[in-house]
Amino acid sequence: MAYIHKRSNGKWAYTVSCGIEPLTKKPKQITKSSFATKKEATSAARKVEAEVENGTFLKETKMTFESFAKDWIKVYAQNTKISSVRARSKEMKHFISVWGPYPLKKVSKQIYQKRIMELSEKYSRNYVSGIHACCRMIFNHAVELGLIKINPTENTHLPKYQVKVEEIESKKEKIKFLEKEELAQFLRITDSNGLDMDSLIFTTLAYTGLRIGELLALKWTDFDEEKGSLRVTKTLYNPNNNIKGYELLTPKTSGSIRTIRIDERLVKMLKRHAIKQKEIKFQKGPLYVDNQFIFARDDGHPQLRKVIETRLKRLLKKADIDKNITPHSFRHTHTSLLIEAGVGVKEMQQRLGHTDINTTMNIYAHMTANMEEKASHQFSKLMKDLL
Repeated sequence: MAYIHKRSNGKWAYTVSCGIEPLTKKPKQITKSSFATKKEATSAARKVEAEVENGTFLKETKMTFESFAKDWIKVYAQNTKISSVRARSKEMKHFISVWGPYPLKKVSKQIYQKRIMELSEKYSRNYVSGIHACCRMIFNHAVELGLIKINPTENTHLPKYQVKVEEIESKKEKIKFLEKEELAQFLRITDSNGLDMDSLIFTTLAYTGLRIGELLALKWTDFDEEKGSLRVTKTLYNPNNNIKGYELLTPKTSGSIRTIRIDERLVKMLKRHAIKQKEIKFQKGPLYVDNQFIFARDDGHPQLRKVIETRLKRLLKKADIDKNITPHSFRHTHTSLLIEAGVGVKEMQQRLGHTDINTTMNIYAHMTANMEEKASHQFSKLMKDLL
């Protein structure tokens, strides 16, 4: 039976007995105050008694959102790549900045939906979807630990983004790649004007479709000269472009682990590079940190992505190519050349390391659409010249 009493401040309170605490062997009680009337306190006490009797009572935590979120990210990090942990930590901050000192149990569905609406006004739907997924995991963990009763993120509706006609018409193509003639021009300039390893790096990217992290993680044990292949088993993670602050992680997906056949030209380039690298090792002696990286700096550490991006801009300017090309653009360039060469979608999926065939199909559809548009323009130009 609940004990209902009036406090000195004029508010009503209840105390409900919950049996004996297993560890301390002492009586366990639940007390709550601040009720305006005795009737309200009695009603609330009856609900608690019913939950205790049914075994469904849960005493929610007083822990703040920030405190619990930081505990959760530590657990999440135990079985997740550091790159994913870094992304989740950034997403988490969108809620900590607003609810930091707020009790975890006080975050209601209404409060959560309001925050999602605010974020959707600032960021893309895809990014907000990632933020939502992060917070859903945080609250799911709290429910699993018995710290809160309800996950406030459940059944939350992400706002629909209505694209205007003007936006569609003015929207630039997201996938950037070099046309066959542009690639040939770029590689010629790279051969004649490139700095150390530039020609090998950009030729490898264009001829294999490797992700930049996969390329930088390649070691000499991944290169099979006789078979003419490169084995992809890892990716280099170095978000701060620190010479020594890198990590080797498993590839993006399970399908990313693959063996890529390469042509004779690239095999010869790699063999020449191996000879040159041995000379550098001999010259540097103990100063060379030999971790067997193919694309190593003169000190043995893997080349920095930032350096490659800077050199790429320099070479694009020299080649007079006015496109926003990044190292990843060579992956799309490789895809477009595979399509033009008549390579099947399944073979493309395996070569590019896509676990999901839909990823390959989406890129394939985009690339073929670009080619169809190019063909239409070429036909139109031909007819104008004739007429």
